[in-house]
Amino acid sequence: MVDQEHQFSRYHYLVLAAILLLPLVVAKLRARRKACKNLPPGPWQLPVIGSLHHLVGALPHRAMRDLARRHGALMLLRLGELPVVVASSPAAAREVMRTHDAAFATRPRTATIRELTRDGTGVAFAPHGERWRAVRKLCVTELLGARRHKERRAAAAGAGSGDEEEDLLDVLLRIQKDGGGGLQVPLDMGTLRAVITDLFGAGSETTATTLQWAMAELIRHPAALRKSQEEVRRVLAGQSRVHEDALPELRYLHMVIKETLRLHAAVPLLLPRECQEDPSCRVLGHDVPKGAMVLVNAWAIGCDAASWGPDAEEFRPERFEGDVVDFRGSDFEFVPFGAGRRMCPGITLGLAVMEMGLASLLFHFDWELPAGATDPSELDMEEALGITARRKSDLWLIPRVRVPPPPNV
Repeated sequence: MVDQEHQFSRYHYLVLAAILLLPLVVAKLRARRKACKNLPPGPWQLPVIGSLHHLVGALPHRAMRDLARRHGALMLLRLGELPVVVASSPAAAREVMRTHDAAFATRPRTATIRELTRDGTGVAFAPHGERWRAVRKLCVTELLGARRHKERRAAAAGAGSGDEEEDLLDVLLRIQKDGGGGLQVPLDMGTLRAVITDLFGAGSETTATTLQWAMAELIRHPAALRKSQEEVRRVLAGQSRVHEDALPELRYLHMVIKETLRLHAAVPLLLPRECQEDPSCRVLGHDVPKGAMVLVNAWAIGCDAASWGPDAEEFRPERFEGDVVDFRGSDFEFVPFGAGRRMCPGITLGLAVMEMGLASLLFHFDWELPAGATDPSELDMEEALGITARRKSDLWLIPRVRVPPPPNV
């Protein structure tokens, strides 16, 4: 009897607390509506979980694309209590990453991101500010930019002079020893670890994923595979390996990589941004509330029929003939690397590695499906979501050596 009275008393206090808190909740909702009079549309929500039930059963970028087709290019979801605004069209992406770039330049400090950056501040997840600008400058100018590639080629040309080429860690340690190399923030060991983690985590996974998708698409489209190999072997005729100097001549190879990135953006939902404008930022006629997470669905934008035509989800590298659309942040119908302040700083290095890797695979080997697989069009192309949107199943192919590489490679 005493236990029952105790339970009833506890229940009574919970009800009383809920009644007392109700006016505060109502006031909070009214304040939110007053500050943001015209929130973006979105699907219906449930208590506590918000919109999460709409994402069950599909990969997030695909589920969000389907929702955007019903609710609009700028859409509001709630993941629990967190408001999430999703941009799914070139116009919406332009507003987020150019028109209001400064308002959306920082990263949300979620528990996951705080855990990823606990040892130091790199460049990918760091909040916008002086420290982020300094580290980004370090990555772009000293580690990943075009100048660094030129220096590397010059060092390779002068091989035998006794000077050893610096790798990325050598460069970072040298700059730290020199007192930061003009950076406005100290280059401590935490920052070094964070930068290295960003470079290897973002660079290696995305490059490997893109190369797998490119090879899978070429196997499924034998005409494109033949055209790619004929170009590579014609440009490199008489050579025993692929050289960086030959990459600019591989026009069709560039189209293959672009088409692969369009259909299989390695990071289909670009890294999240956070609205910092108080009380809200106006995007496409809607109010994005301060503190909202903002996602750009790069995959949905790249497969949008309004931009790419009725065959938008088909692999056709020839659509990039003439370089009419590029991915360096000015054409918002194609944003696999993002745009604006938070654009991927490793785009130059990443593209060079992709081009070298794919050119080498096509130059040295002929490729076949394994025994028992006769129809390339039936190759499994299902996605799985990890750090990147990778292939769900491994890609099994048989290589036949066509051009033997030199013994020291």
